[in-house]
Amino acid sequence: MKTIFISGTAGSGKSSLTSKLIDYYTKNGAFTAAVNLDPGVESLPYTCDIDVRDYVDMISIMQQYELGPNGALVMANDLIASKIDDIQNEINRINPDYLIVDTPGQIELFAYRSSGKFLVENISSDEKTSIFLFDGALITTPVNFVSISLLATSIRLRLNLPTINVVTKTDLIGERIKDILKWSTSLSTLENAIAKDTDGDTYSLTTNILRGLNLGGFAQGLIPISNETGEGLVNLEGAMSRILNLGEEVED
Repeated sequence: MKTIFISGTAGSGKSSLTSKLIDYYTKNGAFTAAVNLDPGVESLPYTCDIDVRDYVDMISIMQQYELGPNGALVMANDLIASKIDDIQNEINRINPDYLIVDTPGQIELFAYRSSGKFLVENISSDEKTSIFLFDGALITTPVNFVSISLLATSIRLRLNLPTINVVTKTDLIGERIKDILKWSTSLSTLENAIAKDTDGDTYSLTTNILRGLNLGGFAQGLIPISNETGEGLVNLEGAMSRILNLGEEVED
């Protein structure tokens, strides 16, 4: 079994991509299962095989501990980690070729609390990878692009997983996707764009962050994915296969 964790900022399209990956793998003959790790989600665009909402109830937590929605989400995510044996038993029973894990909308609940890393480390799998979603609508300026890149690098460090970076919502940003893809592969192009967009302290801080990310090997490019058509999934699957299957791609 190979496990794929989908992470990104709230609203970046994690559940949508989860749904498209399920369809893609299924159409190509692979047995795929989905895990929902978000205890606060109301609806999902895919059939969930393992759902943490079966183990924790947000309303009950709010009432029992007199917590607001945010406090209840924090407690719920910590309680989920205590259910790892039950979750693993469900995974073992299903025994898919690919397990796709849709992480909580609030990325800090999953990536920065010990419960999230505990789940990543203790879900038993032959190979694991993470896909980080750059919300296309958020990264149309060079400063925002560097900010989300910093977050992506931080999440990669925290989860300690090989990570593939994708940009979503390409349908919404039109020609700006060309600029974004250039920024992701050319340090000089991005620095020039920052220089035109900022000055003073903001320019110094942004370029210093950028150079640190580049030295750390961030500049590997982004894979654009269309939310409407799913265009780009073949390229994404190819990148995942190099990590999960030693380059043996699922046949299209």
